[in-house]
Amino acid sequence: MKKNIIQIKGVKKSYKDVEVLKGVDFKVEKGSIFALLGSNGAGKTTMIKIMTTLLKSDAGSVMIDDFDVEKNPREIRDSISLTGQFAAIDEVMTGRENLQMIAKLRHLKNPNQVADELINRFGMSEAADRRVGTYSGGMKRRIDIAMSLVGNPKIIFLDEPTAGLDPETRLEVWKIVKGLSDAGTTVFLTTQYLEEAEQLADKIAILHGGKIIAQGTLEDLKKLFPSAKVEYVKKQPTLEEVFLAIVGKKEDK
Repeated sequence: MKKNIIQIKGVKKSYKDVEVLKGVDFKVEKGSIFALLGSNGAGKTTMIKIMTTLLKSDAGSVMIDDFDVEKNPREIRDSISLTGQFAAIDEVMTGRENLQMIAKLRHLKNPNQVADELINRFGMSEAADRRVGTYSGGMKRRIDIAMSLVGNPKIIFLDEPTAGLDPETRLEVWKIVKGLSDAGTTVFLTTQYLEEAEQLADKIAILHGGKIIAQGTLEDLKKLFPSAKVEYVKKQPTLEEVFLAIVGKKEDK
């Protein structure tokens, strides 16, 4: 049985009079891909900010790699990396220079070697010495994720990693995410693209109304979907159908 590298219990967060998170609970296994689904405003980004020490919760506990987020923020930051919805890169610098800069900020001994290894790993040799401002959207996202891997973090948080990307580039990012998991990195991603979670995630959680209303493997969630009508072939529900059915049930109550 795999160890849980993230453990979230009863997390609550309000902004003034608006209660965004109302007691969130879930666990993430080490080396897995975990997808947090939810509509706009569901609290996905708030949850990621709490887990990555950028925001304090009002209640509950957050354990990351055996460290308490409230008591050990420095240790947690050493174990994680966060890639937001928009690429956080210096477009005046080259791709190589961006990687070297992050390596220096993490106080690594050989920033040039670190940059070279990531450039080769992500197949960016041809573009590495060009200014990032000349990159395509997909290449910018690729260098952004590569920067997140400087220092070999145990967990990488991807907040809407393919937002605004074209279908071809989205597939490219999916390949990168799968490669991270295959190499032993734990990936926690939020997404509105249900097909993305369906293709990538080992476990899925649905955040709605400030709480996790369903979680498990794709097969677990499909069991919550009403039985398909059998005519000639029994149709298997897509994750989109499952998501809408589960959210709809909660709203009807």
